[in-house]
Amino acid sequence: MNRYTAKKLSNRPVLSENTFLILLAILVGFGAALLGLAFRASIDLVNLLFFEKGKNILAFLGKYYVVILPAIGGMIVGPLIYFFAREAKGHGVPEVMTAMAIRGGRIRPRVVLIKSLASAFTIGSGGSAGSEGPIVQIGAGIGSTLGQFFHLSEERLKSLVSCGAAAGIATVFNAPIAGVFFALEVISGEFSASFFSIVVISAVTASVVARAVYWGNNPVFPVAGLSLASPHELIFYVLLGILAGLFAVLEIKATYKIEDLFDEWRGIPEYVKPAVGGLLVGIIGLAFPQVFGPGYESIEAALTGRLSLLLLVLLVFIKLLAVTLTLGSGGSGGVFAPSLFMGAMLGGALGTIVHGLFPGFTAVSGAYALVGMGAVFAGAAQAPITSIIMIFEMTNDYRIILPLMIACVISYVIASQLHPESIYTLKLLRRGIKFRHGRARTVLETITVGEVMHREVETVPANITVSELADLMRKSRHTGFPVLDGNQLVGMVTVFDIRRAMDKGINDEPVSKIMSTNLIVTYPEENLGEALKKFAVRGVGRLPVVKQDDPEHLVGIITRSDIIRAYNKGLLDFQEEAAVSEESTVQTFTDTPEPWGSSS
Repeated sequence: MNRYTAKKLSNRPVLSENTFLILLAILVGFGAALLGLAFRASIDLVNLLFFEKGKNILAFLGKYYVVILPAIGGMIVGPLIYFFAREAKGHGVPEVMTAMAIRGGRIRPRVVLIKSLASAFTIGSGGSAGSEGPIVQIGAGIGSTLGQFFHLSEERLKSLVSCGAAAGIATVFNAPIAGVFFALEVISGEFSASFFSIVVISAVTASVVARAVYWGNNPVFPVAGLSLASPHELIFYVLLGILAGLFAVLEIKATYKIEDLFDEWRGIPEYVKPAVGGLLVGIIGLAFPQVFGPGYESIEAALTGRLSLLLLVLLVFIKLLAVTLTLGSGGSGGVFAPSLFMGAMLGGALGTIVHGLFPGFTAVSGAYALVGMGAVFAGAAQAPITSIIMIFEMTNDYRIILPLMIACVISYVIASQLHPESIYTLKLLRRGIKFRHGRARTVLETITVGEVMHREVETVPANITVSELADLMRKSRHTGFPVLDGNQLVGMVTVFDIRRAMDKGINDEPVSKIMSTNLIVTYPEENLGEALKKFAVRGVGRLPVVKQDDPEHLVGIITRSDIIRAYNKGLLDFQEEAAVSEESTVQTFTDTPEPWGSSS
């Protein structure tokens, strides 16, 4: 072997890029599973310390000791988040989406530690929140940290963040398929084969570790015999889907309304507010202890039909109040499990009613509770695929799949129509980040036609002759005009129409004989992305803008050049907006450099 050949071999990479990425995906899945399980164990430990040891320490309070516990947890969580990692506040998933949208997938490594501690104390002390959102953020943080350590490109870094999110869901719900679709449907919105492959690898790795250490082959909710009793009862599942969609909208609005009330309250420091929220949750928990923590025991009770109709109905709304107080005040925890809780109570209540009325052809209330779990989350997160697969994997029972699919899709359609933003994307929108279907909206989708169109429009009457219009064209800088009959838009005429007419010797005929009447129009409310697609339909250079409720009423005109100018300006605005949003998210730590710098 000569020296030239030896040098070539020595410069050859040991691993291909794809192989290296697969190894990283495995490592992310393994790390997310171990840290996720350790996080769950820490919640149990805090819960033991607060509710068992705290009961002895606060024995002088009698049964009222539970009122104090969430407030003590809030006193720990508030300063921890405020002074060390502001991103750890809230339910976790929007923070991951923010990192994907404006920071190229970069999540500060310290967030993993602070999120773990803050959520463990919030949930373990009785805060009404779930562990799933924090585990998603922890897994995503592991993926981001690894990607930054190896200076991966932004695209690869985002892939590892999605791997971590999928691994987190796979760990906490023993549901690898749901984890994959959560990462694809909610976090990234990308369904390419290469991206899908590494996310699957990470989720499967996490699930294998979680089953070996914690779950075994047992589903999260081992239910039996829950199935569709009769095709006729599908009408009741349709009704459940409608109710779930409406309730999901209520959940979204209530969550951010309470958050706004706490944000606007200037009477106390921000880091004290979680203690106030915790105290209020403690007062609620004194009468309804089911609201403490994620509430898995109550979900199981609803699935097995062990809760009364009155309690089911009450818990739907009382849990919603407790969750909004916990998270709105600044606590750290997820909305995943609470949505399942409220869905189980809502479905269980409807199931109790319909089974009592029609016992001959309806399933027991537990079947409706199970479907309600998926339906409420499908509406709140606007992620029907994830919801369907998640409920199936959490029960390992396929028999309820048809009602589940119907209810989840109906809930999603209703919620998305009434409230276009999900419980996750609304938080981003409030920060100025426009996010949809798992991806940041393009610049063109953030600008409406009404913002760009020309309102002063040169038009021509329908009775003008071709030769008269030709003279007008020579004097004008425009190459096309809307044609009006009175005040009504009846067509469009261009220089090409005039040339064809004059070639045929048509000079004295009215323009109405040669104009295009099959018009493609746009509306002031449409965004430029939608308008641009219409330009491509026929290759036209301009579109008339009309009122949506009166398509013959011309209000403006827009050209391709207008869209290009708006895009260039909007791109600058978007980049400035993203920079401001990122700076405000981590404003407390602007002097703290990232340990491994930026990715290349």
